[in-house]
Amino acid sequence: MYDLPPDLPRLRTLEHQVTIWLGHIRRAIAAAEQRQAEQKRGEERRPAVPDWIVELGIGQGAPPMEVHAGSCHAAGKRRRIIDRDEARRLLAEGLRACTHCQPNRELRMLD
Repeated sequence: MYDLPPDLPRLRTLEHQVTIWLGHIRRAIAAAEQRQAEQKRGEERRPAVPDWIVELGIGQGAPPMEVHAGSCHAAGKRRRIIDRDEARRLLAEGLRACTHCQPNRELRMLD
């Protein structure tokens, strides 16, 4: 049937080894389930991506430098969330639109 040894001592040894491996597998499964649950909780707690952001400059008052879509990869670390109306106002006032995400197209404010 299977290629198992016929004598009891070797069968008991195999049983012991399989029991040890089963313990390793069960611990690995538990760890994987915990990682998966933690990842799911992290995704649920992650704040929503804003629709629009303004990249801020350096210095006193941190002046606005460029308007971006909220998911833009080119936005710098200094930023502030803005709403659609403020994004339109800033672009109308002459603030630069990001060349990567092109918020002026999304806001229908083409030159």
